[in-house]
Amino acid sequence: MSDLPKDFIDLCHSVTAKRPKTVIDHILKHGFITTEELKETYGYNHPPRAVRDVREHGIAIETFRVTGSDGRKIAAYLFGDVAERKFTKLSGRTGLSKKIKEALIEKYGAKCFIYLEEIDEKELQIDHRVPYEVDGNGEGGELDPEDFMLLSGSANRAKSWSCEHCENWNDVKERTICLTCYWAYPENYNHIAMRQIRRLDLIWQGDEIDIYEKLKAEAHSLEKEIPLFVKEIIEKEVRCKRT
Repeated sequence: MSDLPKDFIDLCHSVTAKRPKTVIDHILKHGFITTEELKETYGYNHPPRAVRDVREHGIAIETFRVTGSDGRKIAAYLFGDVAERKFTKLSGRTGLSKKIKEALIEKYGAKCFIYLEEIDEKELQIDHRVPYEVDGNGEGGELDPEDFMLLSGSANRAKSWSCEHCENWNDVKERTICLTCYWAYPENYNHIAMRQIRRLDLIWQGDEIDIYEKLKAEAHSLEKEIPLFVKEIIEKEVRCKRT
């Protein structure tokens, strides 16, 4: 790795978050890292997520295939072409957070884009609407805040799991498919990870909690799970309006 530019090395050493730092330090030392090493040596059950963290710090990563310990082909990762200076597109995750996060909060408020709950802005996480693994940083050189979304930790984990098990993430890699997905635009979508599913996430806050507790108590008295009970109420209301 001695032939890497000094400013790139400095950028690598500036990353302190444990997960991306683990990937970066291993590649700096060994030249590449495999999914098997990420799982077996470092305990990361979702290697693509660890690699995504590196990319979101502005460090280009490329994927290739190697033979694993069981003889099967597995994914491995190494630094991309640093001569293209892709690493200058993002001023690290700190710069990303400071500029884009502030712009999104100013326009939409400090709330999760998926669950629509208002939470402390310090707890909000920035995520690409279209996963980096599918479309990189989007079209053009400038980063647009509208290409990102603010998520609670639980929403981000749910989105990551769903995306990582989506055919578009793993094979197709079409930006337009992601743009019509629930995980990119929950207010206007026609599929969830390429499956014909619709979902509605409801939040009760403040004075509304009393209503939730009443729904919960009634559902319990009928020996029903509250999501099913609420769904039945909504379906009944829709049917009544149609007749």
